[in-house]
Amino acid sequence: MSIAENIAGVERRIVDACRAVGRDPSEVRLLPVSKTKPPEAVVELAGLGYRLFGENKVQEAYGKWEVLHEQHPEIQWAVIGHLQTNKARVVARFASEFQALASVRVAAELDKRLQAEGRQLDVLIQVNSSGEPQKFGVDPDEAVALARELKPFDALRVRGLMTLALFSDDHEAVGACFRRMLVVQERLRTEVGDLSDWSDLSMGMSGDFELAIAHGATTVRVGQAIFGDRLDPNAYWPGITAG
Repeated sequence: MSIAENIAGVERRIVDACRAVGRDPSEVRLLPVSKTKPPEAVVELAGLGYRLFGENKVQEAYGKWEVLHEQHPEIQWAVIGHLQTNKARVVARFASEFQALASVRVAAELDKRLQAEGRQLDVLIQVNSSGEPQKFGVDPDEAVALARELKPFDALRVRGLMTLALFSDDHEAVGACFRRMLVVQERLRTEVGDLSDWSDLSMGMSGDFELAIAHGATTVRVGQAIFGDRLDPNAYWPGITAG
């Protein structure tokens, strides 16, 4: 199937998932994740009206931005993967959104670099809702403390939360991850409400976005269901996966 057919199918599934739980489909933003896909695939989807694309790796996102931004300035990028402080200057240069903020150290470096660029950046706090040690993100009980420490960073526009749920066919176990996010969201609204309304919940990917929508997701990050199986990006761009 083509990218156009795939995206239409995902859009229908989002509408159906929303209607099943009495939600307005306009409440859910679809973020296409173009990981390992060439810039041409991004341009194709941009032709269908999509403007913001997600990438896990800073190097890959920045490389695509460099190639596309002059001819396609409408295309914007959300970095959705773990960020090392030495890559903060790159993110500050081009990204419109960063969904994986998990430390004050990274926040401070981002803010410094953004101030130098004269830019602001939408950010989401990443929460490790599954408790898996290999995953990044703050513990749900630590989200309030981190949020309070973000207040001095004027260049960071805090919008909400992001998580990677348990990768499992057990819907109850995956749903538990999403329910934890709702608890964290409510705590933040109650205890740190002046920083953000915490309205954005980025959770759900190709395998679980309908379940995430049932639990209140406002952004779903979908890659393979739109673009197909991942490729080796070195086939079109040597070295792009570094960083």
